[in-house]
Amino acid sequence: MAAELEIERKFLVEFPDITKLDVKRKLTIIQTYLHRGKNNSQRRVRRLEDNGNIFYTYTEKIFISPEIREEKEYNISCEEYERLLDEADPQLVPVDKVRFCFNYKNQLFELDTYPFSDRLAVMELELHSPGQVIDFPADVRVIKDVTADSRYSNAALSAAGEFPDNQPDDRSS
Repeated sequence: MAAELEIERKFLVEFPDITKLDVKRKLTIIQTYLHRGKNNSQRRVRRLEDNGNIFYTYTEKIFISPEIREEKEYNISCEEYERLLDEADPQLVPVDKVRFCFNYKNQLFELDTYPFSDRLAVMELELHSPGQVIDFPADVRVIKDVTADSRYSNAALSAAGEFPDNQPDDRSS
């Protein structure tokens, strides 16, 4: 399977009222990082639950820039998933998250929520080009762009068990 270019931006957001979003899909994800691959590629497997159905994926990424990467991703069997878990990188903590996929003005956003925060989340959007203008949903308050901040990678968030900068609880400031 050939690698495809993925262009993605990532934003720290306040946890929105999910009922106000046009949610198309809710996924429960367990993501396990594997030892690095050829060309220092990032490798991972995921166990995904979608409306009671469980499936598994394998992904390999080579980072070109913070927002652009080459990506190969495909479905795998449960047996292949379990076999690949033997290649888990012990330095990286598995990621446990719930992803809400929703549409807003012909854009498909992915909102990742983590068990350690009911105030903050990470919202991602795959783009057609790096300079694409993003039309943000009115019901989501973007705090900042974290695309180039490695502290907001799934692996870093999972290892820390919290969001960086220990964002204050007082939203009125």
